[in-house]
Amino acid sequence: MTDLTKTAAAPSGVAEPVDPRRWWALGVIAVAQLMVVLDASIVNIALPSAQRDLGISDADRQWVVTAYTLAFGGLLLLGGRIADYTGRKRAFVIGLIGFAAASAAGGAAQSEGMLFAARACQGAFGALLAPAALSLISVTFTDTKERAKAFGVYGGISGGGAAIGLILGGVLTEYASWRWCLLVNVPIAIVTALAALRTVHESRAEKSAQRYDIPGALLVTGGLVALVYGFTEAAKTGVGWGAASTVIWLVVAVVLLVGFVVTEARSPHALLPLRVVLERNRGGAYLSSLLVGAGLFAMFLFLTYYLQLNLHYSALRSGFAFLPFSGGIVVGAGVASGALPRIGPKPLLFVGGIMSVLGLAYLVTLTDGTSWVTHVLPAEILISIGMGLTFVVTSSLALFGVDENDSGVASAMLNTSQQVGGSLGTALLNTLFASAVTSYLTSHARSAAQAAHLQPLASIHGYHVAFAVGSGMLLLSTVVILILVTARQDDLKDIEALPAG
Repeated sequence: MTDLTKTAAAPSGVAEPVDPRRWWALGVIAVAQLMVVLDASIVNIALPSAQRDLGISDADRQWVVTAYTLAFGGLLLLGGRIADYTGRKRAFVIGLIGFAAASAAGGAAQSEGMLFAARACQGAFGALLAPAALSLISVTFTDTKERAKAFGVYGGISGGGAAIGLILGGVLTEYASWRWCLLVNVPIAIVTALAALRTVHESRAEKSAQRYDIPGALLVTGGLVALVYGFTEAAKTGVGWGAASTVIWLVVAVVLLVGFVVTEARSPHALLPLRVVLERNRGGAYLSSLLVGAGLFAMFLFLTYYLQLNLHYSALRSGFAFLPFSGGIVVGAGVASGALPRIGPKPLLFVGGIMSVLGLAYLVTLTDGTSWVTHVLPAEILISIGMGLTFVVTSSLALFGVDENDSGVASAMLNTSQQVGGSLGTALLNTLFASAVTSYLTSHARSAAQAAHLQPLASIHGYHVAFAVGSGMLLLSTVVILILVTARQDDLKDIEALPAG
């Protein structure tokens, strides 16, 4: 029997024709997801080279990361709504084309401002592309077993994309240029968009006249940008936390974010219905993910600089140095998937949290002469296995007790919390790093020549401060879980964990 005559039971119980091109469509969606996932790690490896080439200051370098994650996280919920009600295939293709254009602009950037703007545009189009891709899998695969396989492929691509990005970023930076870490997206995105036009079917939600919560999207994105800008101001030489410019931006951030909460409470078409986050188990999962993102994203930033500037690793060798982290995530996720139905969420979250805290705290022992094998590798193993345990459980808790109408926004909120946490954590920890380096040089160097000589040691001191605060964030995440999560293994038996990413 051919695919053209097969049928599968739809969720409503009505038999629907099976799409004969569904596996080709999955391949197209998987390539698009791979591009979005690897784009974060590929840029991390290239960041030291880009900073030198464009003359980006230590205070501003975090914008290469946060411009992307802020736009992506801040607009992800809106992007999902747009995809649902204007057409998922249309949103998917537009997202791919826009991502290609933004990547081309970033690769051709001649100034830091142009690079930051291109990264923000990448994030915005990624926020349209990513939820459309996940929704397309749900509507393309109507058979339960096939859908599970499709989500498995999607999750595997999401998990492996980071490792691929690390290696590809190292290869491109070392043998071509950091610019190719962005330009490589252009042909991939264009070919994928053309393939999507032929293989992916259009679908949309029933209520095509659904209104969008534009005020909510503007308030939350503006508030987060203002908060990060306040952190960046505090990191600048001669400015600090008490400066008027810093305080003004932080006050603006608070006003906009409070305005967002008020708007969501009153809007009949809320971007984020507050009922989704106020349930204690889901709220605990989101808050924990935000804190984990804050501590974890910055770890990659500072370890990249430590490997390349202090240990003098090449970009390619730095990429390979991060590979055990990807392996640990896979191991931890496998253990969690098998253990969750037997022992419940809280023990796994506690063990995973403590392992991650200890791993990040161990990085505080780094010196200018320690080796990757004795210090970086053990920390990577502890953090990655701990995070693998955590990611699987929080993805299940994100859908705990949620109404069917809110399932889309509940799942997107988990990714949003991770991205927003990563944005804020990177900005804050980079600020603390810069302040610690300046303080060290001020107290130890008596001349410019001596300051240049002490720069590696000052950087180590800055790393110590950032890693210590990051481990504190992970510890706070574990405390949040212990206080808020009350779900047991029986409560989660009917919930499928969300695909990674």
